[in-house]
Amino acid sequence: MSFEIQVRRAEEAIVWREFLNATLDKSGKPLHWMWNSDLPLECMSHSVRIRSKAEVSKTWSQWSPWETIQGLDTSNISEPRIFPDEKIIEEGSDISLCCIGRKGQIIKEFFLNSPIPYFNRTNSQVGLLIAKNVKFKGVPHVLCRESCSEDNCFAHAVFFVGRPPDTPRDFSCQTRNMREITCTWDQGRDTYLYGSHSSKYKLSEQFSKTSVPCTVNCSERCSCSWNVGKQRIYNITLTVENPLGQRTTMDVFDVAHRIHPLPPFQQWEEHTETEIELHWEQKEKEIELFCQAEVWQPNGKAKLYNSSDTQLYHNSITLGGLQPYTSYTSRVRCGAAKHFWRWSEWSKAHSFRTKEKAPSGKLDVWRKITPALQGRNVTLFWKQEAGFRANGEIISYEVTWEKVVDRFKPEHISLSSDRNSTRIFIDNHPYRISIMARNSVGYSHPSVLIIPGATDIEKKLNSSELKEEHVNGTDGGILISWKPRDKSDSYIIDWCNFPMLQPCDLQWRRFGPNTSSALIKSAAFVPGVRYNFHVYASAANRASLLEKKTGYLKELPPRFDPDVKKIELSYHEVTLYWDPYPTDEIHPGFLRGYHVYVSPVQEGCNLKGSKKHVLEGGSVVCKFTIENPEEKTYTVKHLTSNTKYKLAIKAYTGGGENSATNFRYIDTPLDSDMLYLLVLLVVVPSLIMAVCLWKMKWVKDCCCPVIPSPNKSKVLSFKEFKIGSEKVLKLSDCIPDTLSLDNKAEAKKLHPQSLMSSTPTEDKTDDQNLSSVYHNKSEERSFTSTPTPQTHTWFENFAYSSHLAVETNPSEAPETLQSCKGELSAVSYQPQYYLNILNDASTSSPGEAAGRKTNLRYISQTDVHCIGRRL
Repeated sequence: MSFEIQVRRAEEAIVWREFLNATLDKSGKPLHWMWNSDLPLECMSHSVRIRSKAEVSKTWSQWSPWETIQGLDTSNISEPRIFPDEKIIEEGSDISLCCIGRKGQIIKEFFLNSPIPYFNRTNSQVGLLIAKNVKFKGVPHVLCRESCSEDNCFAHAVFFVGRPPDTPRDFSCQTRNMREITCTWDQGRDTYLYGSHSSKYKLSEQFSKTSVPCTVNCSERCSCSWNVGKQRIYNITLTVENPLGQRTTMDVFDVAHRIHPLPPFQQWEEHTETEIELHWEQKEKEIELFCQAEVWQPNGKAKLYNSSDTQLYHNSITLGGLQPYTSYTSRVRCGAAKHFWRWSEWSKAHSFRTKEKAPSGKLDVWRKITPALQGRNVTLFWKQEAGFRANGEIISYEVTWEKVVDRFKPEHISLSSDRNSTRIFIDNHPYRISIMARNSVGYSHPSVLIIPGATDIEKKLNSSELKEEHVNGTDGGILISWKPRDKSDSYIIDWCNFPMLQPCDLQWRRFGPNTSSALIKSAAFVPGVRYNFHVYASAANRASLLEKKTGYLKELPPRFDPDVKKIELSYHEVTLYWDPYPTDEIHPGFLRGYHVYVSPVQEGCNLKGSKKHVLEGGSVVCKFTIENPEEKTYTVKHLTSNTKYKLAIKAYTGGGENSATNFRYIDTPLDSDMLYLLVLLVVVPSLIMAVCLWKMKWVKDCCCPVIPSPNKSKVLSFKEFKIGSEKVLKLSDCIPDTLSLDNKAEAKKLHPQSLMSSTPTEDKTDDQNLSSVYHNKSEERSFTSTPTPQTHTWFENFAYSSHLAVETNPSEAPETLQSCKGELSAVSYQPQYYLNILNDASTSSPGEAAGRKTNLRYISQTDVHCIGRRL
């Protein structure tokens, strides 16, 4: 048969529908169906109905009448109530709550006082509150209030959020004495349910079908113990349960295979110098055990020792390979020799110390030799090297010395155990020195030093023969290297950790014959302190100085700068003089040189040969580097005269220079030679140019006279002088300005009048005009024909300076002539190389005439003046 079931709340629609199949039998046994509502049934009325049909049929029966379970909303309650109350839900699930008010009342508030998010619905007789995916955040409290404010208007409820229990972890059962079985397990994560809701544990034995009579105790781990009976094999089931779920686990075991012994106790020992026999007590005598001892050595390392046989009646173990007079700590644990299950816990720690033994190995010894009157002082040092073992309490150090050649009178001193150095006096002979350590049992092997004779070591200790080499710090130490020497069995490096202390605390290290370098490290090394190292080569206990080194772990800048004692100034140079800079050991670095900083006060770096350097304040100066630390003077060149400069000198080391810069200020003198040169190069040429500009026309006339160009002559601008396309100039219309005769005799024959008569006949009128002009001009120039004691005779061209006569009337008024001159003064004259001013009559012979022509020389011509208006 098939069934359909429907559920509804109050008068709402269907809230649940489910189909089921069931088989009916003839007995008529009633069928059951269960439905879990997400809302408590008390909140409101729920109704259910059912119908059926045969499996082969498609027709359903009629619905049964609704069966209703009435909610409290229909009853007469005296106060509001919340459902469900104290419900336990699993973390991550949902919960629905309702608050039912009294009749005639509505729910005004319905809320959680917890940070759990929720949804609610109020303002009706039944209020709803729904929280989804609830996380554990304490115990949530639910509050409800009706619209009134009396005491019976409120309701309160709680619910719990938790987890189902985890399956127990590491569940196992064991026995410690074969009389009692104990099972232990880890309970897992917290369920958040406590008190009556907490997890409950139950153990049962499946073979005997009985419950295990034990009480569970849970702290860090849970355990349950009960007495062992005759049964040896068990199948134990552990069940854990809380309101949200149940988990089980099981363990099957044989009791004889699950023995976990109790820890040993009460240890004691029997010891020698290198071996210990350790004993202890064990509570369970009838269990055969296998034991193990752990021994902690002084270096912090642990060593395990296993027992050679099983421990039933004799609980002991032998610990060998120990060091004499050394403290150790041991502890013991045991396990079942048969069917081993687990080690017992460790016993309590037990401390012991082995017996003393004579010291083993040799002391590491060294010496420092200083000359003394009639001998030497030898300071001896010793320390316990890596191969040396005191094997007990050191009582004293025994020092013995004797001559290498004569040994029958050795000297001896005994020093207390707190000493590590002493000083003895020896003469200049070679000596053999031995040092031993002594404890209550015996002496160590002697450590031997051979001190050569004074004559042999004087040269080797002479510092002038060995030059100190500078070394640098690296990797937290100072690297020392040396050139190996043949037949050396070891090398020794010594130094002082605090070189300023006197006497210094001498330190040394030994190295094998195949070593040629070493990084010396010390916690006492600090930057800025100079350390001196001596490298010795040793052969047959005889040491000789090989090399000397000096260096810093890290160089620092100098503490102070050179003291400038003198400054010499010139126009373009400044020379600095300073005292020699000290280079002793008090300085924090090796002096490498000096830096000179120079800069004009008002400008930056611009000096030749320098580098720009930016100071801490941001200003730029010129930097000069002096790489010779022994230099005591320096000259800065290429300065500018009459300028204010600032300068400073600073020493620098491998660590740089100090940050403080104290500048000196200087003023270069005025350079008078430069002033004179400036006057010569600027002022004098300027004056010359001014004069030339002022007298430019006179200078031009003197240096570059204007030579008239015939092509530019105004004479050629008249139309009547053109023949065809060429301009023509008649020589008879123009008169030269001045002529000279080199022959005095010729000058006597010439007269201005004869010059005028030498013109052709057709130009007579013009000649007369010339004569008139000549006489007018003679009044000004006082020209006479009387010979003067001169080499040359000059003939002036009166047309350049005299008044021009009018062609028609020689006696015309001066103003007429002046007007003629004004019109024709601009006409240029074309120069002629020679002018024939002599006519045939004035020449006694052709040769004489030619001679006079030859002796005529043209002097100069400027403007051309023509007589009359017609040319």
